[in-house]
Amino acid sequence: MELHRKIVIYQILTRLFGNTNLTCKEWGSVLENGCGKLNQITTRKLNHIHDMGFTHVWYTGIIRHATQTNYSSYGIPTQNARVVKGKAGSPYAITDYYDVDPDLAENVDRRMEEFDELVKRTHQAGLKVLIDFVPNHVARQYKSICKPQGVKDLGEDDDTSMHFNPQNNFYYCPGETLDLQGVSQPVPDGTPDYIECPAKCTGNDRFDSHPQQNDWYETVKLNYGIDYTDAGGRSTHFIPTPNTWLKMTDILLFWASKGIDGFRCDMAEMVPAEFWAYATARVKKAFPGIIFVGEVYDPGKYRCYIQSGFDYLYDKVGMYDCLRGIICQQRPASAITREWQGTDDIKDHMLYFLENHDEQRIASDFFCGDAFKAIPALIVEALFQQNPIMIYAGQEVGERGMYKEGFSGRDGRTTIFDYWGLESLEHEYADRQALTPSQRALEAIYRKILNICNDERAVSEGQTFDLMYVNGLSAQFNPHDQFVFMRKFENTVLLVIANFSAWPKNLDVTVPSHAFDFLGLPEKNFVATDLLTNEKTELALKRDSQVRVDVKGYSGRIYKFQLTMDKNSYVLNAHNKDEFPPAHTAEHLLNQLMIRMFGTQRSSNAHIERKKSKMTFTLDHKPSRTEEKAIETEMNRLIAEDLPVTYEYVDRHHLPDGVSADRLPANVSDTIRLVRIGDYDVCPCAGKHVRSTSQIGRFVLLGTNWDEHTHSFRVRFKVIQ
Repeated sequence: MELHRKIVIYQILTRLFGNTNLTCKEWGSVLENGCGKLNQITTRKLNHIHDMGFTHVWYTGIIRHATQTNYSSYGIPTQNARVVKGKAGSPYAITDYYDVDPDLAENVDRRMEEFDELVKRTHQAGLKVLIDFVPNHVARQYKSICKPQGVKDLGEDDDTSMHFNPQNNFYYCPGETLDLQGVSQPVPDGTPDYIECPAKCTGNDRFDSHPQQNDWYETVKLNYGIDYTDAGGRSTHFIPTPNTWLKMTDILLFWASKGIDGFRCDMAEMVPAEFWAYATARVKKAFPGIIFVGEVYDPGKYRCYIQSGFDYLYDKVGMYDCLRGIICQQRPASAITREWQGTDDIKDHMLYFLENHDEQRIASDFFCGDAFKAIPALIVEALFQQNPIMIYAGQEVGERGMYKEGFSGRDGRTTIFDYWGLESLEHEYADRQALTPSQRALEAIYRKILNICNDERAVSEGQTFDLMYVNGLSAQFNPHDQFVFMRKFENTVLLVIANFSAWPKNLDVTVPSHAFDFLGLPEKNFVATDLLTNEKTELALKRDSQVRVDVKGYSGRIYKFQLTMDKNSYVLNAHNKDEFPPAHTAEHLLNQLMIRMFGTQRSSNAHIERKKSKMTFTLDHKPSRTEEKAIETEMNRLIAEDLPVTYEYVDRHHLPDGVSADRLPANVSDTIRLVRIGDYDVCPCAGKHVRSTSQIGRFVLLGTNWDEHTHSFRVRFKVIQ
């Protein structure tokens, strides 16, 4: 059975991500402040992203948009600075839907090829690719130079004498010239006036010729067959199919053919649901498996847009606003219950996030000033349901966004309009020695929580039970500060506590009879492991009784325990049931090899798959390249010895020397199956194995990662048959 994967998205503002220039001059040009390039998103960086627990990367700002930078020597039309926000320009003011932003290319003439290569690298790292689709508006000076042969440009055949025509691509103000008197920003000396007559209507549904400073004045609204100013108000004209529908669907199909895995659709609710039903059906038919993520802010429209083909929608005005309010001590933690209940029928379609390019950074002075205060919210949004979550690059190391970049100004957001560099990302991906202890600690927490999303099937596939309705205000529980729930898949249960308070708490968590019935829980004592700290504790589960737990301030507990252990079924690793026998047997060998080479314990976190496997060890030092090579060499020597793999069954109270019972749950069966690999290793396990080590194949060390803060050494490998 194929495992369900919880989608964990990493949003990268591509222009900023790889930029090593930290000049950071206000209103700086690309020559002064630099710009990240597609080829700077290297395999090493992508492996880091993958190992953090992400499944998808959203590359923001790929398609060519309006900029003040002159690329005319490459045949790219220049843009008038009066209708470009900032030196770099907004990624959402598209100038050519069939082109790649030249800022992102090392070789501008090869910009599309460099994007293709990025998609390939991303896939090779085990990640999927999302890009923006901007359907509602384009730059005022839209001009495609890369459109396929036979394709007509947007507006090319428009009747500009009409305010509205169902077959026009734009809306017009006939006889009126665009008035920019209400717009003010610095422009280079000698910039000519921008003349547009007749004026096109502005992207934020402003249907006159006088956009103001806070309007999307650099964009024009696309016409999908809705007359916004007729006497009846927003009458629809969808038959025959509007020309804009055809053009935009073709654009979606063009980018889907590049091998991407999905679209994040900007301001999707400003485009009629009927268009989305038309377009998504055609794209998904041609490219099965592609996903659509919609920016929709009106909860009243959620179900309509899901029915129209969207796989996932932003949960901004619900869960985001709720969690932000709790973090800032403006709302009680118990409010989370009301928010998830409001979308329970569409829960798998809601995308949770705490940051993106439109929102203020958690650590900014405009949010809460401390990234650690959001850890309880991260625990909730990551682990509460199966639905996707999104992290904005830099969030995991506490990027503050407190710069005055230029057009963006100091507003707690990371600019999307200016050329800039982020020291936090430069340190995370290029100079890790420069990371502060707090940044390392924060990143380690994010890594643990995000990996739990798919390492634990109770999260990616399991049932959820909200415990808040029986945990009211008491001396040992405060629903204003704490949120608690359970997850379950098969015999694995997670008890999750999020503490939004700054203070450590000793809590009594009530587990009601309904939870026992709904989840099929027995009344007994369990030995549980906190997945955040690896600490073990005993949980006494009884109907309508309390479980005593302690939790640190701005933190949480993720207690994992097993309900039953049938005869001969001790499961060391949650993935054993579905593991590939050669790789799983290699896991046993590698565990023992690391013990003998480094004096460590068996892996604290293993994920074994046919294509690629990962194991994490706690070591007293970072292995040298020579030591890493020795791991691979010794593994293949052991495999070549053709050591037999045998089984024996023993009483749990009479384990042989060298076999530890430390990791055995208290409720494990009296009979334990031991797996022996020659005289080299012995371990309790119920997984599937090969008959002898030569059947493993060749062991290939794919790469390693070292976390200095936690002394965690992650090994990535595969076996080749």
